[in-house]
Amino acid sequence: MLSRTADHLFWMARYTERAENTARMLDVNYQMSLLPQSATEAVQGWQGLLSISELSRSYEALYGEITPQKVMEFMVLDEDNPSSIISCIKSARENARAVRGSLTTEVWETQNQTWLELRRMIKAGEFARDPGQFFEWVKFRSHLSRGVTVGTMLMDEALHFLRLGTFLERADNTARLVDVKFHAAETEFFGGDHTPDQEFDFYHWSAILRSVSGFEIYRKVYRNVIQPELVAELLILRADMPRSLHACLSEVVSNLGMVSGESTQESKRRAGKLLAELQFGRIDEILANGLHAYLTQFLDRVNDIGATISREFLVPS
Repeated sequence: MLSRTADHLFWMARYTERAENTARMLDVNYQMSLLPQSATEAVQGWQGLLSISELSRSYEALYGEITPQKVMEFMVLDEDNPSSIISCIKSARENARAVRGSLTTEVWETQNQTWLELRRMIKAGEFARDPGQFFEWVKFRSHLSRGVTVGTMLMDEALHFLRLGTFLERADNTARLVDVKFHAAETEFFGGDHTPDQEFDFYHWSAILRSVSGFEIYRKVYRNVIQPELVAELLILRADMPRSLHACLSEVVSNLGMVSGESTQESKRRAGKLLAELQFGRIDEILANGLHAYLTQFLDRVNDIGATISREFLVPS
């Protein structure tokens, strides 16, 4: 496969996954904002969302004060923001158009229709009328894109590069989500002599789980009240949790194995080493050594794996 073709497929999948992840986080923050909470707690939630995406400085330069409406507009409608939903879906469609011949008709039509429908919905004001319904639509279109891809594409290198993009992006997002939300929780609930608000505590952790479709999975696996250390274990170390770091790296290694040759083993080696640490890691050891430090290092290594994949397989940046 030509490296340029692989590059477009890889980034088409990453942008589609990024749009879904952004919609998930915005939806949870939006739902949480409807609950009774102080103004400080509300601002912290939206500030955390910007921090996850590393967009705090860009937002402050444009808007200054943090408000739910402005953050949602910035993260959904701003085409100058490369991580906004409209920018991600547009970029996914452009990458798909560039490799139209490598995709099935169903995959291309799904990407194209998503972009056209998004423009229509925004023009009709559907996002402003019902943000929650709009976020559900974005998630559904991402699910549809993945399903059509797996269900209609030949199981060759094109599919493997699509899957690589999906799971590398998902690993990055899950790590950012856990890092920012746990840091906020440590400050809010475990700092100083502050006594945790059990009701808000429950909604905080359940919101994190719902943002990765993990609430029902947590109940099924642990059959217990929501505990922060178990949430961390589920999202980091559980191989059977679809959005955990372990599950994502397992898919990355598997798909790298399908496309790697004798001269392209370095990205597979680095991903395999990180996967082995997740396979044999223990949550108590991770927490004892510092969750923030662990996740910061994980993100650095995931970015390094992405850069190595780019050097070995894709168009040089």
